[in-house]
Amino acid sequence: MYTGIDRGDINYEVQNIAFPKNKSDPLLREWVKPKSNPIIVPEGGINATQFRDPTTAWYADGHWRRDFMRWTRVRKPLHSAPTGMWECPDLYPVTVDGRQNGLDTSVTSSPKVKHVYDRKTERYVPDNPAGDEHHLRYDYGNFYASKTFYDPVKRRRILWGWANESDTAVDDVAKGWAGIQADVEVSFEVPSLEGAEALDPALANDAQKLCSLRGADVEGGVGPFGLWVLASSKLEEKTAVFFQVFKAARNINSTKPVVLMCSDPTTSSLNPNLYKPTFAGFVDTDIAKGKISLRSLIDRSVIESFGAGGRTCILSRVYPTLALGKNAHLHVFNNGKADIKVSQLTAWEMKKPALMNGA
Repeated sequence: MYTGIDRGDINYEVQNIAFPKNKSDPLLREWVKPKSNPIIVPEGGINATQFRDPTTAWYADGHWRRDFMRWTRVRKPLHSAPTGMWECPDLYPVTVDGRQNGLDTSVTSSPKVKHVYDRKTERYVPDNPAGDEHHLRYDYGNFYASKTFYDPVKRRRILWGWANESDTAVDDVAKGWAGIQADVEVSFEVPSLEGAEALDPALANDAQKLCSLRGADVEGGVGPFGLWVLASSKLEEKTAVFFQVFKAARNINSTKPVVLMCSDPTTSSLNPNLYKPTFAGFVDTDIAKGKISLRSLIDRSVIESFGAGGRTCILSRVYPTLALGKNAHLHVFNNGKADIKVSQLTAWEMKKPALMNGA
């Protein structure tokens, strides 16, 4: 299934279908579009300019839930919440015991398997409806329109998405290819939380604003501490990915310390015309145990960071002018009053691909 644009109105989006011409072709290189397209059109009450990127039917109990060709609009929406456009919806099962292996979408009958979609009521039933209010996300950065697929070889579910450019189209072309440079993982030990500052109750559910107000260069109690990546030799350019720990806000029914994770690219480039927003999310981890990890995949323009083993993920697009290639440096930093110990730091750099004869 794919989204098409009706030629009569460039903003009128419809859903189409195509079938592989040769199912025995492992690459499925040729496709046939039936004359019955479009198979779904935006009926009354639907914004035709935001009617794109569907998810396909799923296989359950030995049968496809839909035949792909005949569609009937349900009486009630699957789910509704003030979270913006529902682009690229994705429904898949997970194990209730929290094990690491992923599941194929056909697995629905086991008592150890949970699916957010209730087949009997045809409704999306979240465990915590407040998740909509607080906008829980896969990634708190410049990452959108994600989709997943199941890898049956390694028994894992893989999610990928888009990281749109924020520089000019002319500069994008001039940069050439942007590929991975490094993969860095660091473990921090936090010996004491006594110096942690109290979290402002007004910011208890707004990590983004908290990050933009504090930033990496503002001294705190416990943190900010983390990595300066894509840093120039004299630190004129640097992108900070960091944690800061706060005491629980008075209006939250919890005494657990609050961990903020933030990506701050405000000093990432000497180019004054770039869009350099901060991104942030709270990390659902027990920092009282005294440890937290940070992993960053560093590209020429993409920085993807995973806090506490991936409990919070943030992607940023940055465009340094000095910190390029061999002139890009990596630093660990701590701008908090409390001591932070680096118990482990491991880094890998990707080598340039070697050209084979005849390639």
